[in-house]
Amino acid sequence: MSEQAPLVTSRDAARSLIRAYAPRDGVADELVASDGRMRPGWDVFVNQLAALAPEQVAARFARGDLYLRDAGVYFRQYSADARAERDWPLSHIPVILHADEWQHISDGLIQRADLLERIAADLYGTQRLVADGHLPPEIVASSPEWLRPMVGVQPLSGHYLHFLAFEIARSPDGSWFVLGDRTQAPSGAGFALENRMATSRSFPDAFAKSNVSRLASFFRDFRDTLEGMREEAADLGIAPRDSRPAILTPGLSTDTYFEHTYIARYLGLMLLEGEDLTVRHGRVMVRTVDGLQPVSVLWRRLDANFADPLELDGNSRIGTSGLVSALRQGTVNMVNALGAGVLETRALMAFMPRIAQALTGAPLALPNIATWWCGQPTEQAHVLANAEKLMIGRAMSTALPFSGAADLALGGRFRGGAPDGGVSSWIENQAGALVGQEAVRLSTTPVWEDDRLVPRPMTVRVFAARTRSGWQIMPGGYARIGRGDASALAMQQGGQVADVWVVNDAPVPQDTLMARKGPYLREAPSVLPSRAADNLFWLGRYVERCENTIRLLRSWHLRMAEIGDPDAPQVALLKEHLEALGIDPARRVPQVLTDQIAAAESCAGKVRDRFSVDAWAALRDLARSAASLDGPAFAGDDTARAMGVLLHKITGFAGLVHENMYRFSGWRFLSFGRALERADNMAHLLSVFAAEEVPAGSYDILVELGDSVMTHRRRYRIDTTRETVVDLLALDGNNPRSILFQVNAMRDQADHFPHARIRGKVQPLGRELLRIETELTVDDPEEWPADRFIVLRGLLVTVAGHLATAYLG
Repeated sequence: MSEQAPLVTSRDAARSLIRAYAPRDGVADELVASDGRMRPGWDVFVNQLAALAPEQVAARFARGDLYLRDAGVYFRQYSADARAERDWPLSHIPVILHADEWQHISDGLIQRADLLERIAADLYGTQRLVADGHLPPEIVASSPEWLRPMVGVQPLSGHYLHFLAFEIARSPDGSWFVLGDRTQAPSGAGFALENRMATSRSFPDAFAKSNVSRLASFFRDFRDTLEGMREEAADLGIAPRDSRPAILTPGLSTDTYFEHTYIARYLGLMLLEGEDLTVRHGRVMVRTVDGLQPVSVLWRRLDANFADPLELDGNSRIGTSGLVSALRQGTVNMVNALGAGVLETRALMAFMPRIAQALTGAPLALPNIATWWCGQPTEQAHVLANAEKLMIGRAMSTALPFSGAADLALGGRFRGGAPDGGVSSWIENQAGALVGQEAVRLSTTPVWEDDRLVPRPMTVRVFAARTRSGWQIMPGGYARIGRGDASALAMQQGGQVADVWVVNDAPVPQDTLMARKGPYLREAPSVLPSRAADNLFWLGRYVERCENTIRLLRSWHLRMAEIGDPDAPQVALLKEHLEALGIDPARRVPQVLTDQIAAAESCAGKVRDRFSVDAWAALRDLARSAASLDGPAFAGDDTARAMGVLLHKITGFAGLVHENMYRFSGWRFLSFGRALERADNMAHLLSVFAAEEVPAGSYDILVELGDSVMTHRRRYRIDTTRETVVDLLALDGNNPRSILFQVNAMRDQADHFPHARIRGKVQPLGRELLRIETELTVDDPEEWPADRFIVLRGLLVTVAGHLATAYLG
């Protein structure tokens, strides 16, 4: 059957697909209702899926996977290697819910969001919930997420919570309930967007015909809310009107770093780490290449305890000293407020129904999982009597049920190592440190395995954003799917994720992230944090360093193929230079080159929000190609050709970045680093291969390493001599491989750096470059002996020092 086969087959084919699907007894299913009929909203998708042969289904899935790979979507695994990544574990079959059912879910979650806001305000304010007996004081005081320094600190915006996530599940009777609240730094919204992009590419027709609610308006309204908070701060004189909200990330080692970079790009926000910030006179400032710049809105994606090592966790290396003081003085908006993580405490779930009645006078519209805190005699007795029917875990934990690490005992048996004695004695001894929760049977959703649909347990993560008109629920989310049982839903344990479609009976608006109308306005370039400038500068250097290493290896292997004698003078000189750089030509991809590529990847990863998808994919492709080529090297043409492959890939990356990157200050620091490294490398090569006494053929090696063979032939029409080589590779300002060309390029970039001139006077960086340019311009090749190139390298080190002092500190 071809891919052009009819998308909607006969109803018999769809019925056959459903009949082959076997939901589990006693468990609700998202595709098939309890009466055996297909749930509302699935018909279009099931008809399309039934019309496809297995090989066509595989092709559709591959289309979605290709998008994810091209977009660079990944999930970071916890490991000693901060760069360890795995492919995004997408289950291509979406979870489909009808808009009517979603409206009921949304109403319940909006009520819950308002309730959580009121609880946060009470716990960090009057604390009436404890005083009036609605919440035991031990639960608050014992929670590591309740931050005493934040008591009495009123948020600048007037709200503690702005962005929430809820883990929900369907119970066996078909109703929905809440498994957990995510209030600390909720993750997953960016991944929900990428799931949507991939799934809609796999099934574009079904997506269009199902009237699926779009996600863009949710993000647009939340971005507008952040901008509104910034404008209000500007009215108070806290920050200028052209400042931007920022995402505060823990950095590259967090498992959701891709999402942070993706959301920053998608919403046009700055991406900052703790070291980018400093607090001066009670105001939060960003260290930028243009000096300290105030910031008034921080969307926090790191745990609160790490935010300020001065007043919170003193061991934190990713926070900013003085941040709590700035919040206390009301000079910065924090989304969400520091200390909001206390609302994730599992023991709090036991008291949510009572608190809802006390604060709102109404029951929870969407109940949470039944929970009993063992710190009360009656509840402890219930847990002891029903231990075989409950999940038992740490009361102060913020881990979600079914996350693998949350539950210490299940079904009356310990998971993993058992404490001394049985479950009963353990509960009695631990008492208030434990909670019991109902061991519910999660609903299942279809996934595609072995060319058929099979049911797998799942939960849905739903997101809520505070907007100018109140709480707004994302019309969709992402589902977490277990491999075979509910104990392994987490991606760290091999679980999968799926898109969630909310389908409507009528067509839906084709929303985009852009404002619907408004005047034409060109945004001012965003500020460049010094850390980002430093990483871009070193990225340029490492990429150029990689290229130099590859060219050296290729040259050595070509000489070995031509001459075959490693002791031949020119080959020996080349090998001596390689060994001086720590490069072992006995391997196809020496460790030095592997380290250089890894360093380039690391620098690029730290500024990934500033790169195009294509540029990032090109760099990853280079790393994969180098890894695939590694092994013992056989001197000669084969290894030389392998180096040629890597050379093409690295120049492709450099071309993508330098030709397509917007000419903002970040591009200038990247270009400056590349030019500095190329100039230093060429000076080093000239000091070795253009020394006064070198073997025959050394000048040819030098011209080859400088990628100037054809240029030399056209320019001089004679064999290579020391004078022609020095003239071409050091003093010719029109040769993009020459030292003078690189110095001119650095001068041009430096002239555009902030404060390049103060009161008309050129600053040290510009003065040093002008001095080097003058020497290269006025002197002839005969006046440049080998040792002068060594001195020149020292001057280039001085240039790098001036740059670091002025902009990267």
